Amino acid sequence: MTRFVRRWLLPAAILALAVMPGMAQTPGTPQPKNPKAAAYYHAALGHLYSELAAQYGGRGEYLNKAIENYKLAMRNDPEAGSLAQELAELYVQSGQIRSAVNEFEDAVKRNPDDLNARRILARLYTARIRDGQQNRMNEDMLKQAIAQYEKVGEKTPQDVDNWLMLGRLYKLAQNSVASEKAYKKALEAQPDNEDALTGLAMVYSDLGDTVSASQMLKRVVAKNPSLRTLMALAAAYEQMKEFRHAADAYKQALDLNKDNTDLKRAYGEALFKADDLAAAKTVFEEVGAEDQNDLLSALRLSQIYRQQRDFAKAREYALKATHLDPNNLEIQYNEVSLLEAEGKTSEAISRLKEILAGMDKRPSTTGEKANRAILLERLGILYRMAEQTQNAVAAFHEIADLDPDSAARASAQAIDALRAGKEFAAAEKETRAALLKYPGDRVLKSVAASVFTDLGRFKEAEALLKSLLDGKSDRDTWISLAQVYEKEKNFSEMAKAVDRAGELSKTAEEKENVHFMRGAMFERQKKFDLAEAEFRQVLKLNPENSSALNYLGYMLADRNVRLQEALDMIKKAVDMEPNNGAFLDSLGWVYFRLNRLDEAAEQLRRSLDRGSRDPTVHEHLGDVYSGMNNLKDAITLWERSIAEWQSNAPSEVDQAEISKIQKKVEGAKVRLAREDSPNKK
Repeated sequence: MTRFVRRWLLPAAILALAVMPGMAQTPGTPQPKNPKAAAYYHAALGHLYSELAAQYGGRGEYLNKAIENYKLAMRNDPEAGSLAQELAELYVQSGQIRSAVNEFEDAVKRNPDDLNARRILARLYTARIRDGQQNRMNEDMLKQAIAQYEKVGEKTPQDVDNWLMLGRLYKLAQNSVASEKAYKKALEAQPDNEDALTGLAMVYSDLGDTVSASQMLKRVVAKNPSLRTLMALAAAYEQMKEFRHAADAYKQALDLNKDNTDLKRAYGEALFKADDLAAAKTVFEEVGAEDQNDLLSALRLSQIYRQQRDFAKAREYALKATHLDPNNLEIQYNEVSLLEAEGKTSEAISRLKEILAGMDKRPSTTGEKANRAILLERLGILYRMAEQTQNAVAAFHEIADLDPDSAARASAQAIDALRAGKEFAAAEKETRAALLKYPGDRVLKSVAASVFTDLGRFKEAEALLKSLLDGKSDRDTWISLAQVYEKEKNFSEMAKAVDRAGELSKTAEEKENVHFMRGAMFERQKKFDLAEAEFRQVLKLNPENSSALNYLGYMLADRNVRLQEALDMIKKAVDMEPNNGAFLDSLGWVYFRLNRLDEAAEQLRRSLDRGSRDPTVHEHLGDVYSGMNNLKDAITLWERSIAEWQSNAPSEVDQAEISKIQKKVEGAKVRLAREDSPNKK
C-alpha cells in the first residue's frame, strides 16, 4: 500500500461501494460537496482503479480512470503533496511521461505557484534521469528535477519527502554541500527520519567525515534496529572502509535472519576485509557447506589459508574455485599470489605471464584496461624481486603505454626498479625524462628525490621535497625529508623532520612509523638505549609490527647482547613474513651469535635466494663459513660483499665497512696459504 493511501485510508465498506470491475460512474452518481471529502473520495477511487489496472495487466481504461480521479482529488485538496507523487507514479507506470511533462510544464507556466504541478514535473524529470538503452545519466533532466524540487522546498519547508529527494539528487550531481543542507532541512522537520540520517551519513562519507557518518547511522539503528537499517548501516560502513563496524552490523542483521546465506556471505566478506581471518574462515566454511558451488567462499578460504601459511588447504580451495570458474580473473590472480607466498617467484612470474598472454594487449573497455594495468604492475614487482631489472622496467613502461593516466606512477615504479637493480645512471636518466614529462606529479617528485639522495645530491633532493610542502600532505613529505637527512648523516635535521612528521601523525599506524624512524636514527648514531626505547614504543602500539621486532632483535644480536630475547623477536618476525630476505638475514645472524652455525648458514642462504645484492648478507654468510673453517667459500662471499658495497649508491658506500671486510679477506687468504703450505706443522 502506498504512502498516500495510508494517509487517505477508507473503511473497507466504503471502498467496496465505490466501484467494482466493469462498473462506471454515471452522471447521476452523487459527489461529495465538501472539498476535503471530495478529495478523500476521488483519492480512494484513484487508488482502487490503479489496483485494478495492476490486477488486470495494466489495462489502459483503469489507468486513465485512476489518473482522472487523482487529478480531481488534487483539485479539491491542493495542499496534499502526496497526491502529486501518486499521480506522477501513475504516469510513469502507464508510459505517459512525455505527454505528462508537456501537460504539467504548461500548468507551471500558467500558474508558477502550482506546487502539485511542480511536484509531478519533478517526479517525471527524475524518472527520465536514467533513460535510454545505455542507461546513461541525463544531466539536463537531473538539473530540471532539482530546479522543481528547489521551488517546492522554498514554499513548503516542512515537506520532508521533498528535502529527501533533493538530498539524493544533489548527491547524484556530486554536490555534497547542497546534499548535506537538504538532508539537514529534512531533519529539522523530522529529527529522527531514517532516510535523512542515512542519506546524511553517505554525504559525510563522501566528504571524508567518517566520524559524523557513523554517528548518523548509529542514530538510525538505535531508533530502529531492523534488517533494513542494519543492512544500510553495514553498507555505509563498507563504503567508508570501516569493515570491522560493517561486520558488527551484518552480525546483528544475521541474528534477525539466521538462515540468509547471502547475508552470511556479506558478513564473512566484511570480516575478511577487516583482517579477522579466523572468524571469516568460520563463516565462509558455513557458507561453503550450505552451497557447495559458492565461488566466493572457495576463493576467500584459499586466500585465508594462504595468509595463515597452510598452503595445502590454500591450494585445495584454489583448485575448487578454479573448477567453479576457470576464467575468473581474481581466481587466476589468486594462483599467482599463492605461488609467491610459497616462495616460488619464478613460477609466479610464469603464471602471471600466461594470464596476460590470454588478455587483449589493447583492451577497449576501461575495466579491462584497469585489470591489465594491475597485472602488469604485479609482474613488474615480481620481476624486481627476482632481480630481473630490465623485465621489470619493461612491464612498468607497458603500463604507461596502456594507460596515459597511470604513466607518471608507472615511471616512478620503473625508476624504483632501476634503483633496486643498482642501475643508478639509468635511474637518473629515467628520472630526468619523467620530470620533464610530468613536472607536477607528487609521487614522481618523491621518487626523484630518492634518486638524487642515492647519488649524494642531498641539497637537490631536499629542495625537490620542500617544494611539495603545501599544508595538505606534509606528513609524508617530512618523512621523505627525514630519509634524505639520514643518508646525509645530518641527524640534527633528521630529528626535526621526524618531529614535524610526528606532530602531523593522527593514527596509531602513523605514530608507529614515527617512533620507528626515530629509533633507526638513534641506532645510526649508536645511541642504543634511546633506539631501543623507540622500538619498544612501536611494539607497545602494535605488538605485531614485524619490522620493529626484526630491527630491535637484530640490533641486540649485532651487539651480542640478550641473544635469546633477540632470537625470540626475530623468529616471530620471520613467522609473519617467512620470505622476507632481511628478516632471514637477522635470523641467520642471531644463530651465528649463538654459535648455531648450521642453522645460521641455512637462514643466510635462504636470504640470498630472495635477493643477492645485499652486501651485509654476503658478509654474514662469509663469517659463518669462516666459523666453520670453510675459508674458500668465506673469501668468495666476502669478496662478493665488497663488490656489492662498491656497486651501491654513492650515498650508501661505506668505506670503513669495505676496509673491515677487506682485512677479513686478507687474513683468511694468509690462513689458507699456511694451511696449503707443504711446510705447515
